[in-house]
Amino acid sequence: MKILVLNCGSSSIKYKMFDMQHQTVIAQGGIEKIGLNGSFLKLTLPNGEKKILEKDIPEHTAGVEFILQTLIHPEYGAIRSLDEINAVGHRMVHAGEKFSKSQPLTAEVLEAFEACNELAPLHNPANLKGVNAIAASLPNVPQIGVFDTAFHQTMPDYAYLYAIPYELYKKYGVRRYGFHGTSHRYVSQRVCEFLGIPVEGSRIITCHIGNGASITAIKDGKCIDTSMGLTPLEGLVMGTRCGDIDAGAVTFLMEKEKLDISGISDLLNKKSGVLGISGVSSDMRELEDAVAEGNPMAILAEEIYFYRIKKYIGAYAAALGGVDVIVFTGGVGENQESCRAGACKGLEFLGVELDDEKNKARSQEIIVSTPQSKVKVVVVPTDEELMIATDTMNILKGM
Repeated sequence: MKILVLNCGSSSIKYKMFDMQHQTVIAQGGIEKIGLNGSFLKLTLPNGEKKILEKDIPEHTAGVEFILQTLIHPEYGAIRSLDEINAVGHRMVHAGEKFSKSQPLTAEVLEAFEACNELAPLHNPANLKGVNAIAASLPNVPQIGVFDTAFHQTMPDYAYLYAIPYELYKKYGVRRYGFHGTSHRYVSQRVCEFLGIPVEGSRIITCHIGNGASITAIKDGKCIDTSMGLTPLEGLVMGTRCGDIDAGAVTFLMEKEKLDISGISDLLNKKSGVLGISGVSSDMRELEDAVAEGNPMAILAEEIYFYRIKKYIGAYAAALGGVDVIVFTGGVGENQESCRAGACKGLEFLGVELDDEKNKARSQEIIVSTPQSKVKVVVVPTDEELMIATDTMNILKGM
């Protein structure tokens, strides 16, 4: 079975094609700058070589068509005919309270998903464009939606509700939803397989640390709390997002800086985080270089960044009644030893003990805690696309 996985953003489309018989990636790449000058498709050939194909891509339908053409290209292609595509799985961002698991994208499901557009105005419409583009190009191919918010639907009400008038939750759905759910689900399952432990009875804290970042508390394979909220702004300090902030500080800044809704959203989502503190970059690799050079603001930004991760790990250890496994994943979590070391420093009281040599590992499945550590600290590279492809395959088999 061959499954194409699409992740459509506002101006980009990432894709992977899997041969699910062996769970192997047979094609992957992405289109950037959709609707802008200089749009292109960057793909990875089977030998690992990168290839850039430049093309004017005014909108998502043209982008999806270009991807499909590339998949059957005589030089760059991975399949001989589009008839080999058995299904398409889509990353869908915000399903509100509509769905707690992946779904076939029927007209009714798409209508319910579209009703959540105002909760994710940048992401949901882009996801829908990808679905519509596939429907136009491959009308007979089944499409499956895998929702970022679905995994977090097991949170209890006392964890997801804000302490605002309850009628505002009932009226507008204002509550904590959480994101990166597909990643948290994948790594929490995978770490149990890797360690040879049962899902039932396990207390796991998964740390998806990248430019966007979130932490999830997982008990018996189910999410009981997560750091992101109504939007991806809440929680950890991120590349350009501030994370947790006093709502009073928001209104204060709006008044002092004469900011409207759009202005304050831009400030908190795009100009804050490690970029806003350091003034250097939102990229943790560039921030690390500045730290190595002794830049005091970069050092401060890194300290704040690591501290927030540690604080959430501590909070979720309390919520879980203890912790058995801490997982690091995401671009930073998988590759930056200083992040893992900084986040775990001071957690010795929980029984966390890192092995400094093993912690130098990058982007591989590895236990980075010592044999004596009461808590296993593990790096598990995330694979959201494989999770989407697996859900897609399982749903197809059940249809």
